[in-house]
Amino acid sequence: MKLSIAIPDSSLTDEKTLENKTRKIASIARSCGIFRVHEIIIYRDGKGNENDSKLFVTILKYLETPQYFRRDVFGKTSLLKFVGALPPLKIPNQIGTSDPKELKKNDVREGVIVRIKGQKGVDIGVNQMINYYSKHDIGKRIIVQIKNTFPDLSVKEITKNEISDYWSYNVRQSSNLLSVLSNWDGIKILTSRKAKNLSQTHIGELKKSEKSILVVFGSTDKGIHDMLGNKINTIQNAKTINFFPNQGTETVRVEEAIIGSLAILNAVVGSNK
Repeated sequence: MKLSIAIPDSSLTDEKTLENKTRKIASIARSCGIFRVHEIIIYRDGKGNENDSKLFVTILKYLETPQYFRRDVFGKTSLLKFVGALPPLKIPNQIGTSDPKELKKNDVREGVIVRIKGQKGVDIGVNQMINYYSKHDIGKRIIVQIKNTFPDLSVKEITKNEISDYWSYNVRQSSNLLSVLSNWDGIKILTSRKAKNLSQTHIGELKKSEKSILVVFGSTDKGIHDMLGNKINTIQNAKTINFFPNQGTETVRVEEAIIGSLAILNAVVGSNK
């Protein structure tokens, strides 16, 4: 089972400062790392959220990027003013030694294409640049596997699909919620306080399925039912579920909804690689 989530760009409107928005995005990124989310989709929710949408995507991508080449990929931007105070996610693509002598054959690392003494190389976060002929432009992120170990380090490029276990999340944007739902081939879980509670029937169906799961969240001010209206009944392969029955607060914030819903799915459905 591969797990993805979709959240509206309006999720940040209840935060008034860049610092608070940054912290909320970091909380969401951390939850996605904990529960092995493969893709985060930020969908447009009306007009007027363009800046928040860009901020959302930029910080999510920044936090997913290994620390040793963030500067090469992102440079300087005002959107990242407060990210320096955030702790690393420590997801698998960010964990590894900085000592080239400790690298083992077939280890997988993230790297970035750099220029070394006039030639292209790859920086994989160890204290040694590796010569690497590539058609990629300088600054391009790649995933590599160790072919030869220290002192004659060499690597080969691989894809994320070649990694057997969870590695990191991807981030993409969508023009609207209906576009997200119509283009998703797997199971869709629409979270809503107006829906029925998670049942044994739901759990059994999810456990049996080998399809990827997309968990869709609304915003604090506008739930999935409000966004879709009568169209909610036309969505194929969709289950509308209330993960917070008898909630004791008037609203559940999106970052709370994400960690709560994913924790429940993780406990009752099981493995997510």
